[in-house]
Amino acid sequence: MPLFHIAGSGWGLVGFYVGAKTIVMRDIVPPQILEAIPKYRITKALFVPAVLLFLLQTPGVQETDFSSLDLITYGASPIPLDLLRNALATFKCGFGQLYGLTETTGAITYLAPEDHDPNGTPRMRSCGKPLSTTEIKVVDPEGNALPAGEVGEIIVCSPQIMKGYWHLPEDTAQAIRGDWFYTGDAGYFDEDGYLYIHDRVKDMIVSGGENVYPAEVESALFGHPAVADVAVIGVPDDRWGEAVKAIVVPRPGTNPTANELISFAREQIAGYKVPKSVDFAEALPRNPSGKILKRELRDPYWEGRERRVN
Repeated sequence: MPLFHIAGSGWGLVGFYVGAKTIVMRDIVPPQILEAIPKYRITKALFVPAVLLFLLQTPGVQETDFSSLDLITYGASPIPLDLLRNALATFKCGFGQLYGLTETTGAITYLAPEDHDPNGTPRMRSCGKPLSTTEIKVVDPEGNALPAGEVGEIIVCSPQIMKGYWHLPEDTAQAIRGDWFYTGDAGYFDEDGYLYIHDRVKDMIVSGGENVYPAEVESALFGHPAVADVAVIGVPDDRWGEAVKAIVVPRPGTNPTANELISFAREQIAGYKVPKSVDFAEALPRNPSGKILKRELRDPYWEGRERRVN
Protein backbone atom coordinates (compact mmCIF):
# COMPACT_ATOMS: atom_id res chain seq x y z
CA MET A 1 0.00 0.00 0.00
CA PRO A 2 1.32 3.49 -0.81
CA LEU A 3 2.47 5.46 2.22
CA PHE A 4 0.24 8.43 1.30
CA HIS A 5 -2.74 6.10 1.78
CA ILE A 6 -4.18 5.53 5.25
CA ALA A 7 -3.67 1.79 4.93
CA GLY A 8 0.02 2.09 4.04
CA SER A 9 0.87 4.76 6.60
CA GLY A 10 -1.26 3.12 9.30
CA TRP A 11 0.29 -0.30 8.67
CA GLY A 12 3.77 1.22 8.93
CA LEU A 13 2.98 3.07 12.17
CA VAL A 14 1.50 -0.04 13.76
CA GLY A 15 4.68 -1.90 12.79
CA PHE A 16 6.77 0.74 14.58
CA TYR A 17 4.46 0.62 17.60
CA VAL A 18 4.80 -3.14 18.13
CA GLY A 19 8.48 -3.26 17.18
CA ALA A 20 7.95 -5.30 14.03
CA LYS A 21 10.21 -5.36 11.01
CA THR A 22 8.24 -3.94 8.08
CA ILE A 23 9.16 -4.58 4.46
CA VAL A 24 8.06 -1.77 2.13
CA MET A 25 8.15 -2.38 -1.63
CA ARG A 26 8.92 0.58 -3.86
CA ASP A 27 6.44 -0.57 -6.51
CA ILE A 28 3.88 -3.32 -7.02
CA VAL A 29 6.03 -5.88 -8.84
CA PRO A 30 4.42 -9.30 -8.24
CA PRO A 31 7.56 -11.44 -8.76
CA GLN A 32 9.43 -9.27 -6.24
CA ILE A 33 6.61 -9.64 -3.70
CA LEU A 34 6.65 -13.42 -4.13
CA GLU A 35 10.42 -13.37 -3.63
CA ALA A 36 10.20 -11.16 -0.52
CA ILE A 37 7.75 -13.35 1.41
CA PRO A 38 10.05 -16.38 1.88
CA LYS A 39 13.23 -14.25 1.90
CA TYR A 40 12.17 -12.15 4.90
CA ARG A 41 9.88 -14.82 6.40
CA ILE A 42 6.93 -12.41 6.25
CA THR A 43 4.25 -13.28 8.83
CA LYS A 44 1.63 -10.63 8.03
CA ALA A 45 0.87 -8.92 4.74
CA LEU A 46 -1.51 -6.22 3.53
CA PHE A 47 -2.76 -6.39 -0.07
CA VAL A 48 -5.61 -4.86 -2.02
CA PRO A 49 -7.68 -7.38 -4.04
CA ALA A 50 -6.02 -6.24 -7.28
CA VAL A 51 -2.60 -7.22 -5.93
CA LEU A 52 -3.93 -10.61 -4.80
CA LEU A 53 -5.18 -11.09 -8.36
CA PHE A 54 -1.80 -10.08 -9.83
CA LEU A 55 0.05 -12.45 -7.48
CA LEU A 56 -2.19 -15.39 -8.34
CA GLN A 57 -1.55 -14.77 -12.04
CA THR A 58 2.25 -14.61 -11.62
CA PRO A 59 4.26 -17.61 -12.87
CA GLY A 60 5.84 -19.43 -9.95
CA VAL A 61 3.18 -18.54 -7.38
CA GLN A 62 2.27 -22.20 -6.83
CA GLU A 63 5.90 -23.07 -6.06
CA THR A 64 6.50 -20.15 -3.65
CA ASP A 65 7.07 -20.95 0.03
CA PHE A 66 4.31 -19.21 1.99
CA SER A 67 4.82 -21.22 5.18
CA SER A 68 5.83 -18.14 7.21
CA LEU A 69 2.52 -16.35 6.54
CA ASP A 70 -0.07 -16.46 9.30
CA LEU A 71 -2.30 -13.60 8.13
CA ILE A 72 -3.09 -11.64 4.98
CA THR A 73 -5.30 -8.63 5.48
CA TYR A 74 -7.03 -7.10 2.48
CA GLY A 75 -9.38 -4.23 1.71
CA ALA A 76 -9.81 -0.90 -0.16
CA SER A 77 -12.15 -2.37 -2.80
CA PRO A 78 -14.66 -5.22 -3.17
CA ILE A 79 -13.19 -8.69 -3.69
CA PRO A 80 -14.91 -11.31 -5.87
CA LEU A 81 -15.67 -14.51 -3.97
CA ASP A 82 -13.85 -16.68 -6.51
CA LEU A 83 -10.69 -14.57 -6.15
CA LEU A 84 -10.84 -14.89 -2.35
CA ARG A 85 -11.31 -18.67 -2.53
CA ASN A 86 -8.32 -18.98 -4.89
CA ALA A 87 -6.21 -16.85 -2.55
CA LEU A 88 -7.14 -18.99 0.46
CA ALA A 89 -6.19 -22.15 -1.42
CA THR A 90 -2.88 -20.72 -2.63
CA PHE A 91 -1.51 -18.84 0.39
CA LYS A 92 -2.90 -21.32 2.96
CA CYS A 93 -2.97 -18.80 5.83
CA GLY A 94 -5.53 -16.76 7.71
CA PHE A 95 -7.30 -13.96 5.86
CA GLY A 96 -8.89 -10.86 7.42
CA GLN A 97 -10.76 -8.08 5.64
CA LEU A 98 -10.58 -4.46 6.82
CA TYR A 99 -12.99 -1.74 5.76
CA GLY A 100 -12.39 1.93 6.40
CA LEU A 101 -11.55 5.25 4.82
CA THR A 102 -8.85 7.86 5.15
CA GLU A 103 -11.54 10.04 6.76
CA THR A 104 -12.07 7.38 9.46
CA THR A 105 -8.31 6.98 10.06
CA GLY A 106 -8.44 3.47 8.70
CA ALA A 107 -10.36 0.37 9.69
CA ILE A 108 -13.83 0.55 11.20
CA THR A 109 -14.91 -3.07 10.50
CA TYR A 110 -13.13 -6.42 10.47
CA LEU A 111 -13.98 -9.78 8.93
CA ALA A 112 -11.95 -12.23 11.00
CA PRO A 113 -10.12 -15.34 9.71
CA GLU A 114 -12.71 -17.62 11.31
CA ASP A 115 -15.32 -16.10 8.97
CA HIS A 116 -13.34 -17.28 5.93
CA ASP A 117 -14.28 -20.71 4.61
CA PRO A 118 -12.13 -22.37 1.89
CA ASN A 119 -15.34 -23.52 0.20
CA GLY A 120 -16.72 -19.98 0.10
CA THR A 121 -19.75 -18.69 1.98
CA PRO A 122 -22.10 -15.71 1.51
CA ARG A 123 -20.58 -14.14 4.65
CA MET A 124 -17.22 -13.88 2.87
CA ARG A 125 -18.80 -11.16 0.73
CA SER A 126 -19.13 -8.99 3.85
CA CYS A 127 -16.48 -6.73 5.38
CA GLY A 128 -17.23 -7.97 8.87
CA LYS A 129 -18.58 -6.31 11.99
CA PRO A 130 -17.96 -2.80 13.36
CA LEU A 131 -15.00 -2.41 15.69
CA SER A 132 -15.77 -1.91 19.38
CA THR A 133 -15.27 1.87 19.27
CA THR A 134 -17.37 2.35 16.15
CA GLU A 135 -21.10 2.73 15.55
CA ILE A 136 -22.32 2.21 12.00
CA LYS A 137 -25.73 2.73 10.41
CA VAL A 138 -27.13 2.19 6.94
CA VAL A 139 -29.51 5.02 6.06
CA ASP A 140 -31.84 6.16 3.30
CA PRO A 141 -31.44 9.55 1.52
CA GLU A 142 -33.36 11.23 4.38
CA GLY A 143 -31.01 9.81 7.00
CA ASN A 144 -33.42 7.19 8.35
CA ALA A 145 -31.85 3.90 9.51
CA LEU A 146 -32.72 0.98 7.25
CA PRO A 147 -33.47 -2.60 8.37
CA ALA A 148 -31.22 -5.57 7.64
CA GLY A 149 -31.00 -6.44 3.97
CA GLU A 150 -31.86 -2.98 2.59
CA VAL A 151 -29.16 -1.03 0.73
CA GLY A 152 -28.41 2.53 1.78
CA GLU A 153 -25.50 4.84 2.56
CA ILE A 154 -23.10 3.77 5.29
CA ILE A 155 -22.58 6.38 8.03
CA VAL A 156 -20.15 6.19 10.93
CA CYS A 157 -19.89 7.58 14.46
CA SER A 158 -16.43 7.06 15.96
CA PRO A 159 -13.57 8.93 17.69
CA GLN A 160 -11.52 7.99 14.60
CA ILE A 161 -13.45 10.40 12.33
CA MET A 162 -11.42 13.25 10.87
CA LYS A 163 -11.85 16.88 11.96
CA GLY A 164 -12.63 17.86 8.36
CA TYR A 165 -11.24 18.43 4.89
CA TRP A 166 -8.39 20.95 4.80
CA HIS A 167 -9.77 24.40 3.84
CA LEU A 168 -12.95 22.82 2.39
CA PRO A 169 -15.73 23.82 4.82
CA GLU A 170 -18.59 23.04 2.43
CA ASP A 171 -17.30 19.54 1.71
CA THR A 172 -16.76 19.00 5.43
CA ALA A 173 -20.33 20.08 6.24
CA GLN A 174 -21.66 17.70 3.60
CA ALA A 175 -19.61 14.75 4.88
CA ILE A 176 -19.92 15.30 8.65
CA ARG A 177 -23.45 15.90 9.93
CA GLY A 178 -23.64 16.09 13.69
CA ASP A 179 -21.69 13.13 15.06
CA TRP A 180 -21.97 11.14 11.84
CA PHE A 181 -19.64 10.83 8.89
CA TYR A 182 -21.33 9.98 5.56
CA THR A 183 -18.98 7.62 3.73
CA GLY A 184 -20.46 7.74 0.23
CA ASP A 185 -20.42 3.94 0.26
CA ALA A 186 -23.58 1.95 -0.33
CA GLY A 187 -24.11 -1.15 1.77
CA TYR A 188 -26.38 -3.17 4.05
CA PHE A 189 -26.32 -5.23 7.24
CA ASP A 190 -27.39 -8.84 7.46
CA GLU A 191 -29.43 -10.23 10.36
CA ASP A 192 -26.24 -11.12 12.26
CA GLY A 193 -24.77 -7.62 12.15
CA TYR A 194 -22.25 -8.17 9.34
CA LEU A 195 -21.80 -5.21 7.01
CA TYR A 196 -21.75 -5.68 3.23
CA ILE A 197 -20.31 -3.06 0.89
CA HIS A 198 -22.50 -2.88 -2.17
CA ASP A 199 -20.69 -0.11 -4.04
CA ARG A 200 -19.85 3.56 -4.08
CA VAL A 201 -23.05 5.58 -4.12
CA LYS A 202 -21.72 7.66 -7.01
CA ASP A 203 -20.93 4.52 -9.07
CA MET A 204 -24.51 3.27 -8.89
CA ILE A 205 -26.15 2.76 -12.30
CA VAL A 206 -29.80 3.67 -12.74
CA SER A 207 -31.21 1.64 -15.64
CA GLY A 208 -34.92 1.81 -16.37
CA GLY A 209 -35.54 3.06 -12.83
CA GLU A 210 -33.70 0.13 -11.26
CA ASN A 211 -30.55 0.60 -9.17
CA VAL A 212 -27.63 -1.53 -10.32
CA TYR A 213 -24.48 -1.69 -8.20
CA PRO A 214 -21.41 -2.48 -10.35
CA ALA A 215 -19.63 -4.54 -7.68
CA GLU A 216 -22.36 -7.19 -7.79
CA VAL A 217 -22.12 -7.49 -11.57
CA GLU A 218 -18.32 -7.54 -11.46
CA SER A 219 -18.36 -10.33 -8.90
CA ALA A 220 -20.70 -12.38 -11.10
CA LEU A 221 -18.57 -11.97 -14.22
CA PHE A 222 -15.36 -12.70 -12.36
CA GLY A 223 -16.54 -16.26 -11.89
CA HIS A 224 -16.16 -16.92 -15.62
CA PRO A 225 -12.93 -18.86 -16.29
CA ALA A 226 -11.91 -16.56 -19.15
CA VAL A 227 -12.14 -13.34 -17.10
CA ALA A 228 -8.88 -12.07 -15.58
CA ASP A 229 -10.21 -8.66 -14.54
CA VAL A 230 -13.45 -6.74 -14.98
CA ALA A 231 -15.02 -3.34 -14.39
CA VAL A 232 -18.68 -2.43 -14.80
CA ILE A 233 -19.87 1.10 -15.61
CA GLY A 234 -23.03 2.88 -16.67
CA VAL A 235 -23.17 4.32 -20.18
CA PRO A 236 -25.86 6.51 -21.81
CA ASP A 237 -28.86 4.66 -23.22
CA ASP A 238 -31.72 6.40 -25.04
CA ARG A 239 -34.25 3.82 -23.90
CA TRP A 240 -33.18 2.96 -20.35
CA GLY A 241 -31.35 6.16 -19.35
CA GLU A 242 -28.22 4.20 -18.51
CA ALA A 243 -27.12 0.78 -19.64
CA VAL A 244 -24.81 -1.63 -17.87
CA LYS A 245 -21.49 -2.12 -19.69
CA ALA A 246 -18.72 -4.52 -18.70
CA ILE A 247 -15.10 -3.95 -19.62
CA VAL A 248 -13.24 -7.25 -19.44
CA VAL A 249 -9.57 -8.22 -19.45
CA PRO A 250 -9.46 -11.79 -20.80
CA ARG A 251 -7.16 -14.38 -19.29
CA PRO A 252 -4.11 -15.16 -21.44
CA GLY A 253 -4.87 -17.79 -24.04
CA THR A 254 -8.64 -17.24 -23.96
CA ASN A 255 -10.91 -15.45 -26.39
CA PRO A 256 -14.33 -14.98 -24.76
CA THR A 257 -17.14 -13.34 -26.69
CA ALA A 258 -19.50 -10.67 -25.44
CA ASN A 259 -22.52 -12.97 -25.88
CA GLU A 260 -20.79 -15.72 -23.92
CA LEU A 261 -20.12 -13.43 -20.95
CA ILE A 262 -23.59 -11.88 -21.05
CA SER A 263 -25.17 -15.35 -21.01
CA PHE A 264 -22.95 -16.36 -18.10
CA ALA A 265 -23.94 -13.27 -16.12
CA ARG A 266 -27.63 -13.94 -16.76
CA GLU A 267 -27.25 -17.22 -14.86
CA GLN A 268 -25.78 -15.43 -11.83
CA ILE A 269 -27.79 -12.23 -11.32
CA ALA A 270 -31.17 -10.65 -12.06
CA GLY A 271 -31.90 -9.82 -15.69
CA TYR A 272 -31.93 -6.03 -15.27
CA LYS A 273 -28.39 -6.18 -13.83
CA VAL A 274 -26.92 -8.16 -16.73
CA PRO A 275 -24.54 -6.15 -18.96
CA LYS A 276 -26.11 -4.97 -22.20
CA SER A 277 -22.68 -4.85 -23.82
CA VAL A 278 -19.10 -5.97 -23.21
CA ASP A 279 -15.88 -4.30 -24.31
CA PHE A 280 -12.44 -5.88 -24.01
CA ALA A 281 -9.20 -4.31 -22.83
CA GLU A 282 -5.61 -5.36 -22.16
CA ALA A 283 -5.66 -3.79 -18.68
CA LEU A 284 -7.84 -1.61 -16.44
CA PRO A 285 -6.66 1.78 -15.16
CA ARG A 286 -6.02 1.78 -11.40
CA ASN A 287 -4.81 4.29 -8.85
CA PRO A 288 -1.78 3.54 -6.63
CA SER A 289 -3.97 1.84 -4.01
CA GLY A 290 -5.37 -0.55 -6.61
CA LYS A 291 -8.84 0.92 -7.09
CA ILE A 292 -10.18 0.91 -10.64
CA LEU A 293 -10.45 4.42 -12.09
CA LYS A 294 -14.09 4.23 -13.13
CA ARG A 295 -14.10 7.88 -14.21
CA GLU A 296 -11.44 7.18 -16.85
CA LEU A 297 -13.45 4.25 -18.15
CA ARG A 298 -16.69 6.26 -18.29
CA ASP A 299 -15.28 9.41 -19.89
CA PRO A 300 -15.27 8.26 -23.55
CA TYR A 301 -18.90 7.12 -23.38
CA TRP A 302 -20.17 10.35 -21.77
CA GLU A 303 -18.12 12.77 -23.88
CA GLY A 304 -20.10 15.80 -25.05
CA ARG A 305 -22.82 15.44 -22.42
CA GLU A 306 -23.44 18.07 -19.76
CA ARG A 307 -24.17 15.57 -16.99
CA ARG A 308 -22.91 12.11 -16.09
CA VAL A 309 -26.46 10.88 -15.52
CA ASN A 310 -29.02 10.23 -18.23
